[in-house]
Amino acid sequence: MESVNRKLIRPSLNEIKDQRDRRNNHQKKSAPPDQTNAENFYYMKQMQAKTPMVFVLKDGETLEGIIEWYDKTCLKINREGAPNLLIFKPNIKYMYKASND
Repeated sequence: MESVNRKLIRPSLNEIKDQRDRRNNHQKKSAPPDQTNAENFYYMKQMQAKTPMVFVLKDGETLEGIIEWYDKTCLKINREGAPNLLIFKPNIKYMYKASND
């Protein structure tokens, strides 16, 4: 029997690392952003249009008015025939656009 000289074919270490990195990059998804600015966009839209809003507070009280300005913790509401109010956001259960009846 003749001895056959066989050469072992093996990928280089760099090729293996590149393949592994490509697979890992495909699998990882970036985390969603912490802030979407949707709340800010909504407030700005209602402020610019001077949309009459209804605010239902956690205690069941209902207030109507137009959002004048807002910040991180509260909303300032202008009301017709009643004093303007500063409402803290955690006290708002929900809000919606007032009907035009």
